[in-house]
Amino acid sequence: MFTYNCLNPISRTGLDLFNTNFKSVDDLTDADAVLVRSAKMHDLAIPEKLAAVGRAGAGVNNIPIWDYAEKGIVVFNTPGANANGVKELVFAGMLLASRDIIGGNNWCNANKEDPEIGKAMEAAKKEFAGTEIAGKKLGVIGLGAIGVLVANAATHMGMEVYGYDPYISVNAAWNLSRSVKHIDDLDDIYKECDFITVHVPLLDSTKEMINREAIEKMKKGVIILNYARDLLVDEKAVLDGIASGKVRHYVSDFPNPVTAGKEGVILTPHLGASTEEAEENCAVMAVKQIMDYMENGNIVNSVNYPTCEMGVCKTAGRIAIMHRNVKGVIAKYTSIIGDTGTNIADMFNKTRGDFAYAMLDLDSPVVPEIVEKLNKVEEVVRVRVVK
Repeated sequence: MFTYNCLNPISRTGLDLFNTNFKSVDDLTDADAVLVRSAKMHDLAIPEKLAAVGRAGAGVNNIPIWDYAEKGIVVFNTPGANANGVKELVFAGMLLASRDIIGGNNWCNANKEDPEIGKAMEAAKKEFAGTEIAGKKLGVIGLGAIGVLVANAATHMGMEVYGYDPYISVNAAWNLSRSVKHIDDLDDIYKECDFITVHVPLLDSTKEMINREAIEKMKKGVIILNYARDLLVDEKAVLDGIASGKVRHYVSDFPNPVTAGKEGVILTPHLGASTEEAEENCAVMAVKQIMDYMENGNIVNSVNYPTCEMGVCKTAGRIAIMHRNVKGVIAKYTSIIGDTGTNIADMFNKTRGDFAYAMLDLDSPVVPEIVEKLNKVEEVVRVRVVK
């Protein structure tokens, strides 16, 4: 029996997928696995037994993923599960910024008591005249699950789309429309595009990538959209750009004291993935990943350990070993297993950065002697008997 704890409300559509091998617990200290959305885990005291964290969403800034890797805790995310919800909000943001829909709505509310509002609006509406997005140039920075959807949809809206991602995956490349111009130099997007939308993870290398220097290269009247992470943008530089007329609007899903209520800024309260469909999709994916890992040892969509899929174990035993990515470790654990007279029927070993993951199917049940000796290997982080 495996136990799990939910740090945030998780869609029942996902939780109902847990089979009878899993039980929900209210106390984190009793959990083998955790499901989380936005709760911050950096300062949480976690139990030694915790083996997996399932993030029902893509970003993992709220989880200390490498600290957990040191403890042999696999962290999963759900890339693409909320992509359509974010894509749709990006287009809502573009339309709000280009057509002054908010200003028009505010005028209607302010004049709701006017019996002649129908006539008055004909004179007032010129104040809210905007521009269309068709024929404009859109720069998409980051061509992951969300960026590809945004880029492809924009071509159908009549936009000329520039896409930038030096690390684009094979899958994303296959899914990207031929109409999207793949750009090698980010400066080309800054110089050419009327709209710029950012869809990259928050890393040291991407923090405040939209900064004062980048804004100086942009076209006058550019609209910047941020539905990825607030720290990707130097927002004080953006406000200066708005004040100078360089930036027409800044649209963000991350309100804060710097941007809230400021002229030219359009904010939404982190609504990108807040749709019933997105929450359900994320929950379903996270639960399936947790179940497959706990029951079979398989890893899919981990952010701190490599992918490993060996299906359901057909042999007498299966053991999983998290270890440091250094020379000679494979020889050590295969020797330990061989010395017990146990035959390795199949095995997998793959690395990711400083860490590696091994899974071995054995022709005999896993005996305590194997686990005890493996745990004494200096480079081994954690040993799990899967079967």
